[in-house]
Amino acid sequence: MNKVLTINGGRPLSGSVKVRGAKNLVPKAMVASLLGDGPSVLRNVPEIKDVEVVTGLLELHGVTVVKDPETGDLTLDPSGAKSANSKEIDAFAGDSRIPILFCGPLMHTIGEAFIPDLGGCRIGDRPIDYHLAVLRNFGAIVDKASNGITISAREGLRGAKVELPYPSVGATEQVLLTAVRAKGTTELKNAAIEPEILDLIDVLQKMGAIIHVRDQRTIVIEGVARLRGYDHVALPDRNEGASWASAALATGGDIFVEGADQRDLAAFLNTYRKLGGDFDVRIDGIRFFHPGGDLNPLVVETDVHPGFMTDWQQPLVVALTQAQGVSIVHETVYENRFGFTDALVRMGATVQLHRDCLGSLPCRFDNRDFLHSAVITGKSELHGADFVIPDLRGGFSHVIAALVAKGTSNASGIELINRGYEHFLEKLQGLGADVELREAAH
Repeated sequence: MNKVLTINGGRPLSGSVKVRGAKNLVPKAMVASLLGDGPSVLRNVPEIKDVEVVTGLLELHGVTVVKDPETGDLTLDPSGAKSANSKEIDAFAGDSRIPILFCGPLMHTIGEAFIPDLGGCRIGDRPIDYHLAVLRNFGAIVDKASNGITISAREGLRGAKVELPYPSVGATEQVLLTAVRAKGTTELKNAAIEPEILDLIDVLQKMGAIIHVRDQRTIVIEGVARLRGYDHVALPDRNEGASWASAALATGGDIFVEGADQRDLAAFLNTYRKLGGDFDVRIDGIRFFHPGGDLNPLVVETDVHPGFMTDWQQPLVVALTQAQGVSIVHETVYENRFGFTDALVRMGATVQLHRDCLGSLPCRFDNRDFLHSAVITGKSELHGADFVIPDLRGGFSHVIAALVAKGTSNASGIELINRGYEHFLEKLQGLGADVELREAAH
């Protein structure tokens, strides 16, 4: 991380950006290609770091990945799937958490999988215990080593009854990718039902899977002996769309987000309007803008879908610093997602963090030592500061704050944002931001 983004703030963002396939779906759909007995085609693929990582991991395992130079569509052929060297997997995976989702498909395809120590954004304790417990339910043998985990299924995988203690997106994906070719029927209770999960189900159904989505977060998967390839257009990235929407509101700007989908952003749009922002839903996207006047303080609680998504919280907090009055944000999904507010406070925001649940939703973090509620008092006049990007959404939030602020800010570690935001710098410049990427002084 040797580049610094210099941001001269005080300019409203105005113009249009295009969002493509969802970061929370595309890498998982790529992994799903391992399950087929023929090539798959994935369309609307964004140029982000996570796609590069999964491409490399698939290629290490013998999958041929070909990118169309004009459209960016990926053709993934698993016919040469094989075991990969553990050191190569470890080196290539870096801090990505995607490798854990290779387990089921690899066991079905080649009989075993190796998973290195996992990283990811530092927003909480994303344990892989859910995943390992799920895999054991299917009959997998889990062997822990100093450099990672070896998982095997010498006698094949069989259907299971699984009930998650929390509707985890990652664990739900693990069940889906493992159950579709397991022998027998799998019943998953307390499943995540995010739009990206339903889109992954669409992918698997195209491949020949039999999956029933029932009431009360229950998914039933009837295992099949073989799956074929798919041809699928990834749903748009609702999190990127919401991030640009918050940027428009915080800076007093006007941004048309091409590809933004009203249905998948419903909870965000309601909150955005209550805050004082406005939007115009069009056939090909949504225009987000600040209509003038004061923004309204709010009480916001994150939740699993169909609630207010945790990934929307951090960019919105920046907009809340510009509202007149006291706002409360109660984070119920990740326990340490307010670390990014340190930089906001240094910029002049008034943010107080609390261990108490300042909200009405039942929360896993009640009576635990986590600063998971925030009180934001505005309107704050922000000023430029230097900061290090802490994680994907927090990093975007820092940049929004710097764009709101008077004066100059310098952001290091900007590469983290490329994990989930396609052509981030070019989009900022296209919206009129006064930003420059340069080499850090040594």
